[in-house]
Amino acid sequence: MSTASNTINSFENIPSIKAKTLRINLNPNIYGTFAEIGAGQETARQFFRAGGASGTIAKAMSAYDKSFSDAIYGTEEDGRYVTQSRLKKMLAHEMRLVEERISRENNPDYLFFSFANTVATIDFSKRYKGHGWIGIRFQLDPKQKEYDEIVLHIRFKQTEARLQQETLGTLGVNLIYGAFFKYHKPKKLLKYLYDHIDSDTIEIDMINFTGPNFKEVDNRLMSLQLIRNDMTDAVMFGPDGHNLLPASVLYKKNILALRGSFRPVTKVNLDMFQKSYDIFVREPTVEYENTIVIFEITLSNLKASGEIDEQDFMDRAELLCSLGHSVMISKFQEYYKLVEYFNNYTKSKIGLTMGVNNLVDIFDEKYYRHLSGGILEAFGKLFFKDLKVYLYPMKDAATGQVMTSNNIKVHPRMKELYKFFKYNSKVMDIIDYDPDIMHIFSRDVLKRITNGEEGWEEMLPEGIAEMIKDKQLFTRKQPFPKKEEV
Repeated sequence: MSTASNTINSFENIPSIKAKTLRINLNPNIYGTFAEIGAGQETARQFFRAGGASGTIAKAMSAYDKSFSDAIYGTEEDGRYVTQSRLKKMLAHEMRLVEERISRENNPDYLFFSFANTVATIDFSKRYKGHGWIGIRFQLDPKQKEYDEIVLHIRFKQTEARLQQETLGTLGVNLIYGAFFKYHKPKKLLKYLYDHIDSDTIEIDMINFTGPNFKEVDNRLMSLQLIRNDMTDAVMFGPDGHNLLPASVLYKKNILALRGSFRPVTKVNLDMFQKSYDIFVREPTVEYENTIVIFEITLSNLKASGEIDEQDFMDRAELLCSLGHSVMISKFQEYYKLVEYFNNYTKSKIGLTMGVNNLVDIFDEKYYRHLSGGILEAFGKLFFKDLKVYLYPMKDAATGQVMTSNNIKVHPRMKELYKFFKYNSKVMDIIDYDPDIMHIFSRDVLKRITNGEEGWEEMLPEGIAEMIKDKQLFTRKQPFPKKEEV
């Protein structure tokens, strides 16, 4: 058991912020630095006020002036200061100084840490409420060579700088306390970040755990916790499984989004993506180099079978990541909310790839009864910007007729509204689709997999069936037979 664990296990959970800081200050081994930029030294202040900080705080600093900050941490290529890159440089620099200046020979039991944040609070015009990056690099054992690290991004919802600063200080204490005393329970650590903080005052929209003590932590699953805990409305992760900051990824980008269950991802899903992408990048206002494709799953879709099945979520994520795609999980059941979210970060072109059934649902009034302006309000938000729907056809199982934008059936009251958007080229048919795969639906493939039936492999993209079998995805009851057993 590590030095930290020996000390940690002798305590019970103590809820107050002062008790948390005292527990850290009175621990003779926890020792490190605070570097806070942009919102005062709010976290360090909590430790100073609690008392006993001389044995914990090696240094507390704020390099507010940009030139001074650059001289200490180096310059950023994009010239910005409230970035993950800046935070990482701060953590690395401060930890390096601790290692250089504190003798291990004289302090063999010290658990080093560096805590940092770089924050922009609300501006004078109150147009931008502010955001920030917060992180801690730390040891749980003095012999630990590779450090553990927790990095997160926040958005302020309060409209007064003083309140934002106080919230930041509380959050910082919760993070440091969680790093040393709740590291073995990362899901709980995530929840405890909101101790003594009202959930409507701050949003956490990204978090990543790295290091030897977090090897078993899948950051995609931590993304899911952010959504489940109502800490944010949408999260993203990349092909490598690391969580991404949506604002950073989407900023000023042309966005093509494909919504689905991807349970599992099928040949139809990839055909929808590839064919719509080919059209999208040929649009006059779209720059190929500045375009991002997002495979999006709604939280309600993840709850399709009742409660969220984390393993089922991970199975879907595993397959999408293996195909090299970025994935978004959102709470936006209606498409107009998704588009509104995108519009927070880009004014460039947005494309939505969808099937006929999805488009018919968009024109169903029942989804907009909660809006004072009804479906017209929703469509104003959905289509008023540079948005286009790329429609993948569907074959009617009963008649064999191929349904496109020209012959879909919307409610009689919606016909004229639909004609308006169709006439204004807001809906474009994908015409070079593959007719041989139109019979494939994820739900049918999943049923075959779970029932142990044959013939589903050819319905999936290359390599996906093998991955499902090798990793036993979507079924934990009966393993697939080995090749030599077939």
